[in-house]
Amino acid sequence: MASLMVDFIISLDGYASAEGWPGFWGLEGPEYLAWLDSDGEKQHVSLMGATTYRLMSGFAAQAPDDPGFAELNTMPKIVFSSTLKEPLDWPNTTLVTGDVIDAVRDLKKNTAQPLRTLGSLTLCRSLLAAGLVDRFRVVVFPVITGATGKERIFDQYPDVRLELVENRTFDGRLQLLEYAPTVLDGPPTTNG
Repeated sequence: MASLMVDFIISLDGYASAEGWPGFWGLEGPEYLAWLDSDGEKQHVSLMGATTYRLMSGFAAQAPDDPGFAELNTMPKIVFSSTLKEPLDWPNTTLVTGDVIDAVRDLKKNTAQPLRTLGSLTLCRSLLAAGLVDRFRVVVFPVITGATGKERIFDQYPDVRLELVENRTFDGRLQLLEYAPTVLDGPPTTNG
């Protein structure tokens, strides 16, 4: 059975991106980039929604010689969408138009490679709420983008208890935090 990881890069105040800021908020360093390029970080199937697919496939088409996009081009990808139509332009991408939750349950049962999300805030929220997420990982970048931040990651999420299973610091400033999530029905009660 394949595991499913939700994987985000975020600002300290919980944004996925910010208007006018470069990718990785301009703070990616050699240690972090080497980790991203390691074999262990490439051996998965990427799951995404239509918005992320359009954005990332567009970047890949504009930079075909970029090593990072060359890796993404060869990686298996699954996009969930009711608006996209086949054939898709991005190599090694499969389109799923049916129910996302059913499709991911099936993937977890029948796929050998681990599954990992790529962006796709709405998709991640749905998968977490359905109890399908085995790991929740964020890499926190040391910036606060309150004035320019876009796409608050945790808005509309259910209540979730997180158990820390791994942490790491990259380049003396980026924090990787990986958790095992448990979706809660509401705030925990205290017995006193």
